[in-house]
Amino acid sequence: MSLTFTKLHPTFMAQASPIDLCALYDQALLEQIRRAMSQYGVLVFRGQQFSHDEQVEFARRLDGELHAKTSSAVLTKNRFGNEALTDISNVGGDGNILEAQDRRRMNGISNRIWHTDASFENPCGRYSMLFARNIPPVRADTEFADMRAAYDALSAELKTVIEPLHAHHSIVYSRHTMGFDFSPEEQAKLPGATHPLVRTVEGSDRKALYLASHAARIIEWEVPEGRLLLKDLIEHATQREFLCSHQWELGDLVIWDNRTTMHRARPFDDKQYKRELTRVTTLDLPRQAHIANKAA
Repeated sequence: MSLTFTKLHPTFMAQASPIDLCALYDQALLEQIRRAMSQYGVLVFRGQQFSHDEQVEFARRLDGELHAKTSSAVLTKNRFGNEALTDISNVGGDGNILEAQDRRRMNGISNRIWHTDASFENPCGRYSMLFARNIPPVRADTEFADMRAAYDALSAELKTVIEPLHAHHSIVYSRHTMGFDFSPEEQAKLPGATHPLVRTVEGSDRKALYLASHAARIIEWEVPEGRLLLKDLIEHATQREFLCSHQWELGDLVIWDNRTTMHRARPFDDKQYKRELTRVTTLDLPRQAHIANKAA
């Protein structure tokens, strides 16, 4: 058995042929998915049926160690009992829609601005795997931006300027820009991290811009100049030719590479309709090291 992938956009993003990922243990097929991730950056798998534990275990099989230091974890205890299984929803532990002023909602609503998961950690996030468990009767898409194509389209002069630069990523900063502030105690748990502004990931010889709303400043520049550069690059990277939206269906699993894409949730009436998705994000660590550690 082998998978086939149908392109959804001229430069990135593809849909996989039918497969039951819960039952996928074949190393050749897992490696085929990894190669497709290197090629497309975003993959769509329809018709999945994951329990919470099955989603977590599949993520480990595919890509190794999991990210658990989320911003949600500093606000409240995870309702699933596993901080690696991020609750991307507008629903509380009682099953009811969160009140408009609930801090969990106010934190989560910032997912509607361009971001890349766990860039505020070191190591940062590699793959995110988002599973649709309950979707509203209205569209509530997730939109993606191809950061390799965006980099390719820059002028040679600008590429030379930005390639040596580094950005400090902070979810405290990005949430503040949206009017949500963590307490001093919460901020202490979210110090942020610094990463190169331009990255080349394994399995690809193409460079990508690595930035989004968490990118607070350029380390090598004065803050105002650095923020202007970041805003200009995000504006460039979110031109229509670099974007593709996913319209959710129940049972969809979408996997994306945070190092080569940005994404954002599109608005819907979250005070009327429930939307429940669960996300697992892996850390950008050498896979062979993870396998060796697990074997030990």
